[in-house]
Amino acid sequence: MNHLGQDENTNPDTAAGPRLDRLADLATEMNAVQRTLARAVTCMGIALHSGEKVSLALRPAPADTGIIFRRTDLPGCADIPANWEHVVDTNMCTTLGAGDGARIGTVEHLMAALAGCHVDNVIVEVNGPEVPVMDGSAHPFVFLIECAGLVEQDAPRPVLEVLKPVKVAAGDGYAELTPADVFSVAFEIDFDQSAVSRQEISVNLVNGTFKNEIARARTFGFINEVEQLHAAGLALGGSLDNAVVVDGETILNEGGLRYDNEFVRHKVLDAVGDLYLAGAPIKGRYLGVRAGHALTNRLLRVLFADTSAWRMEKGRMENDEARSGPAASVRNAAGETPVAATA
Repeated sequence: MNHLGQDENTNPDTAAGPRLDRLADLATEMNAVQRTLARAVTCMGIALHSGEKVSLALRPAPADTGIIFRRTDLPGCADIPANWEHVVDTNMCTTLGAGDGARIGTVEHLMAALAGCHVDNVIVEVNGPEVPVMDGSAHPFVFLIECAGLVEQDAPRPVLEVLKPVKVAAGDGYAELTPADVFSVAFEIDFDQSAVSRQEISVNLVNGTFKNEIARARTFGFINEVEQLHAAGLALGGSLDNAVVVDGETILNEGGLRYDNEFVRHKVLDAVGDLYLAGAPIKGRYLGVRAGHALTNRLLRVLFADTSAWRMEKGRMENDEARSGPAASVRNAAGETPVAATA
């Protein structure tokens, strides 16, 4: 099995931003604080399933706000919390909904970028029912976040610690969370198409592994399924510009694959985004075998239903890298420390 993120080392003297930003990715910080954007950023793109042109804005938010999706095209600008309890559909993407009927779909790639860049609080404004797909990966969103920059906030960062194994299954697929010292994701896929076939990977999400090894992996689809998807009103905005398209043993995209195992890396990306709907970074190991959005959301529901399986702590993760402690830093007038967005 390919295993990423075990042996990487970040030199604090050469890392971008102050030493306080020498991050063990996602959920491996001790005494960590929350972060938001330093300034607002915007982009425009195509919605994968509706095919509509959509604009998106990421805006700073106060500590303890969490991630909020705001449908600016609806009366009153409906707010939808990015939380596992608000998942209302998992067919081909993850869709969130609010009590007033407002929905926002295809949130998983943006959620993965926010997780990978350690963004805790942000308002995501979208003027349509879907987040734009961009190039089919999380990389454009990581770039946006890096352009915005991040600031630290005067509030400890919550961490969700998995205390005992939790597992869900459907057919020949399953997903599970088990206790671990850091956040890691392992995934296994198995498709009939020879270009994909069977792939597996295990990733420790530390020291920039998400940005360097996962963020650029694109969503994928199969040419023989396009007509059926279109008939169901899905993938209407899909193209070779925003997805890897497979025809048997052939990759139809002119540039081919970004990684030899791009397919399973994208499944890791999806899992990172769906798991960030837990409302905090996870201290634990996720394993998905022929799993998808539905199983991952079910897994979170089963986890939270068993109060003996988890605990939420603020600002403390025990791992060797974090024991070096934070360096002194200068805060601005708002009590926030500018840092670099490191995914």
